[in-house]
Amino acid sequence: MDSRQKILDKAAVMFRTYGIRAVTMDMLAGQMGISKRTIYENFRDKDELLTGVLRMMAEKQKELIVRLFGESENVIEAIFKLFSFINEHFSEMSPAFRLDMEKYHEDIIRKLGETNEMPYSNDNEEMLRRGIMEGVFRKDIDIKIANKCIYEMLRLSNDKNSFDADEKSKKIVFRDFYINYLRGISTRKGLDLINYYDKK
Repeated sequence: MDSRQKILDKAAVMFRTYGIRAVTMDMLAGQMGISKRTIYENFRDKDELLTGVLRMMAEKQKELIVRLFGESENVIEAIFKLFSFINEHFSEMSPAFRLDMEKYHEDIIRKLGETNEMPYSNDNEEMLRRGIMEGVFRKDIDIKIANKCIYEMLRLSNDKNSFDADEKSKKIVFRDFYINYLRGISTRKGLDLINYYDKK
């Protein structure tokens, strides 16, 4: 593993544990047992480091989604497995991380969103196509419109100005938005599967 990747891995753990503002380059260098100069040889500044961390998180998320959907019997099972991962992921993340992202790094979020590089991005078309093929989503849905609706609902559920709620409540809103929309595009078979996995 090269030094750049080691720095990204350590920074990701520290950002998620302590928040972004609390982690200084000096602290990161000290935790890794390297010089601060080594960090700056790989990253111009903290924003570039954070961007690299978010890109790495997004890539790992995409790999996880491929694995979950590959090992699941149907698309509904895969979605509920993904919910479990997201809940675990956010429960291990310091609230300071999200607060710092929202308050001080909206420009990075916007840029990565524009290039579809943010974790939990806006591409659900493959999932929708598989659901139609499996007979769990209705054949008459417009995939592009459904994909856009799901993205906008998830974006709204994460919008700090839309809901005055704590982190636990935000996760409930996120889940309810998604599940209720899926119910609306599901066949009888899909609804039965949603009810089955929702009770587990």
